[in-house]
Amino acid sequence: MRAPIGDFDDARPAPDCLDVLTRPVADAVRDWRGTVPAEQLLYVDTDPAIADTAVFVEHHGAALLDQSANCVVVAGKRGGETSLAACVVLSRTRVDVNGVVRRQLGARKASFASMETATGETGMEYGGITPIGLSASWPLLVDAAVVDTEYVLIGSGGRRGKLIVPGKIFAELPGAVVLDGLGVS
Repeated sequence: MRAPIGDFDDARPAPDCLDVLTRPVADAVRDWRGTVPAEQLLYVDTDPAIADTAVFVEHHGAALLDQSANCVVVAGKRGGETSLAACVVLSRTRVDVNGVVRRQLGARKASFASMETATGETGMEYGGITPIGLSASWPLLVDAAVVDTEYVLIGSGGRRGKLIVPGKIFAELPGAVVLDGLGVS
């Protein structure tokens, strides 16, 4: 099947690819309860050497920059307590960690979580973290522009492969809070 975005000739329904997805992502796809059928979540096989957004877009075309999203793990700190959250923004923007995220989490300080924390707490590979399969106990902050994008390319939980999903599903994921201005230029 041809993907609805990008130059991917072999897009397959994610439920048919559970064996190549990381465990938390495979579990989320297997147990999918969203308004969009799980078969509309597509997996495309990609080279792990070009998983990072800038290199990926250079290889597959700049048009994907407006249709790709990044998911990053952030740590909010207040009174000696640290809480984790995930943020999803379009790839052409960056997460407003010290403004929108800090205020939303009620934190005194917010920063990107270390690679060790991000991978250890998500069960996913760095460079492939996706909100699909994250802990339901985490806040999931999603920029409204992501939800408004017809199809979004995002990590699959591993550096190999990406998911292409309707943007509206991000508002339905556990813990999702849709925010204007989370992604800034």
